[in-house]
Amino acid sequence: MLVLNPFIVISWILFMALFPVAFYWLRNAYKIFIKKDYSKVALKKEQPPKNPAKWAPFVGLLNLAAGIAIIWAIIGALPFWFIYPYEKWTGIAAVTIWFKLFGEYIIKNHAHPFKVAKNK
Repeated sequence: MLVLNPFIVISWILFMALFPVAFYWLRNAYKIFIKKDYSKVALKKEQPPKNPAKWAPFVGLLNLAAGIAIIWAIIGALPFWFIYPYEKWTGIAAVTIWFKLFGEYIIKNHAHPFKVAKNK
């Protein structure tokens, strides 16, 4: 008999949330590499950098790597395979999400460098 406790419910919510995250990141990589759509590359305050094509390969690779890693975590956690224990697939997903966030932050800040005001 299945007993629902908060741990199982939260684990299922986290697991199910990985699907749209992977889809969104892989779609972004597809848009950048296949469709050459650079409208979401390195945005800062909704403004693109001066040359988004320069930063597109970095953002595309970051999205592709993160999307593949999340798919890897999903496959490892599928209930009928149980390739990875709970700690491992959640660890893969967590490290990937943090890696993606920090990677985007670094690319965004390199694409939009700080401007130092000159005194006249």
